[in-house]
Amino acid sequence: MAMFMVLSPDHVRAGRQYILPSISKGKTMWEHGTFYWNELMTRDPEKAKAFYTTCLGWQFSEMPMEDGTIYHLAKLGDDPVAGVFPMSGPKFGGVSEHWMSYLSVDNVDERLELAKTQGAMILTPPFVVPGIGRIAVLKDPGGAVQGWMTPAEIRE
Repeated sequence: MAMFMVLSPDHVRAGRQYILPSISKGKTMWEHGTFYWNELMTRDPEKAKAFYTTCLGWQFSEMPMEDGTIYHLAKLGDDPVAGVFPMSGPKFGGVSEHWMSYLSVDNVDERLELAKTQGAMILTPPFVVPGIGRIAVLKDPGGAVQGWMTPAEIRE
């Protein structure tokens, strides 16, 4: 059985305010129910970066996080396309490397209540990341783990 990392508010706060597509372009660019951001959760960021650079042409920049680890922002040209999150330490024991997807929703709290009535399990309750939005992590009735977020409104 595969296990997946469930982000906590501390993991997310560490610089994401600078990397989401809507933030990087200086305006709101999200639509309810669409995929908004993807992160590769890996134990070997350098190997992952080499793979995606060679195969997809991505370039990477480093972003120090509050806990001292480095978050890697993947770009295609000037556009952010994904993040690479380093998994290390005992909290990641038994967690398989995987892509974590975040979907944008119009009201994360209301949507989570609806999801629970349909058999979803909330893994990380909603929390706010200033300048980014309100985020939660859930497991759908089939077991798929994902993040849902209501992005913060960005004003130019």
